[in-house]
Order: sequence, then C-alpha cells, then structure tokens
Amino acid sequence: MPTRQQPRHIARELALLSQGQLSRNPDKLAKHELHDVVLAAVRALTGEIEDALEFAAEEIKRGNERIFSSETQATSVQSARAMVSEAIEMTQTAINRVGAAVELPEIIQLANQQEVRDYTIEILSTLGNKRPAIDQQIADALVEWQLNRLSQIDRALLRIAVTEMSFLNVPDRVAINEAVELAKRYSDDEGHRFINGVLRRVSDQTVGGGKGTRGQGSRGAGG
Repeated sequence: MPTRQQPRHIARELALLSQGQLSRNPDKLAKHELHDVVLAAVRALTGEIEDALEFAAEEIKRGNERIFSSETQATSVQSARAMVSEAIEMTQTAINRVGAAVELPEIIQLANQQEVRDYTIEILSTLGNKRPAIDQQIADALVEWQLNRLSQIDRALLRIAVTEMSFLNVPDRVAINEAVELAKRYSDDEGHRFINGVLRRVSDQTVGGGKGTRGQGSRGAGG
C-alpha cells in the first residue's frame, strides 16, 4: 500500500525537480520566477502519471505477445517456458509502474497547496542565497570525489539536505532520511547509499569536528 505523503516531503521533491530549471545565478531570481519554476515542477509530476500508465500498457501488451508466441512459435517445452517467464516479468513491471503511479495524484494535490509551495520556495531561495557555504560543506564531506563530478540529481539532493540541516532548522536525521528516500526514487542503484554517507559525514563534521569515517563519502563505500 502506498504511504500517505507529507507536505514537506512533497516540497523537497518539488525543490529537487525545480533545481534543474534554475538559472546559473539562482540568487538573482525574483520571487515570481521561483513560483514559475515550482509550477513547472508540478506539471512535470503530472506528466509522470501519463508516462507510468502508458509504459504499463506497453508492458502488458508485450507480455501478451510473448504468451501468444509461446503457444504458436515455441519449438520445445523449454522455449515455451522461457517465453512465459518473460511475459510474467513484463506483467510484473507493468504492475510496479501502476503501483508507482497510484501515489502521484496525492502528490500533485499536495503540491498545489500553498504550504507546500511556500516551503519549496524557501528551500530554493535559501539555497540560492547560501550556495557557496552549502557547496563548501558538501565538498568537505566528499571523499575522493568532486562536487562538480556528481550527477545533477545527487548534487541537488545533497544541496537540499544541507540547506535544511544548516539553515532551515531541520533535524539532521530528518533531512538525511528524506534525501535518502528521494535518492531511492530519482538516483541510480547506489545513489541512496552515497547520499546517506555524505550527509552523515556533513552532520558529523558539523557536530563533532569531522568524526565521520573516511569511507562514508566515497561512491565505492556502503552507506
């Protein structure tokens, strides 16, 4: 069952989607421009519903075709089983896509609430104003990696979390957990572990003068 979405979680997701649309000088953005950017992010989320359902329909169709082929073209029991197995995989993929799409209407409804948009804009404006300090904190926590070499998604997730941890009075644990959950959806297979490691190192350095272990900030290390 999909979990009930929280307004601030959606705000973070909108901030993540919005960062790619910001100009190179986000601190120069007027407030009305930030509203436009957030609106574009809401529209992007809306498009995800259509895409997810369209892909699900395609997988169902392909699965049916494989089942038909197993009945008419299979040369042996073994090849028929392989085709049916492939069809089952396609159907499972379709089910997963529909399951993900089920959450999106609630996300979009929340995204249109003023509270959500206000917090999204607070994240983006704070990030714009404090970008040098935020990037320095991240850079200090990276191990054998450079900020500009990270993927756009990973960089954006780290910036949002550090913005909340350092400037918006969000508890480190909350900011880290939220970033990890978003990484599971938007980053690659190892992204959430990497994000977790870097942010824990940021937290350790802030609280205890750099007590994090060296491996936590490396892409090759576990979270």
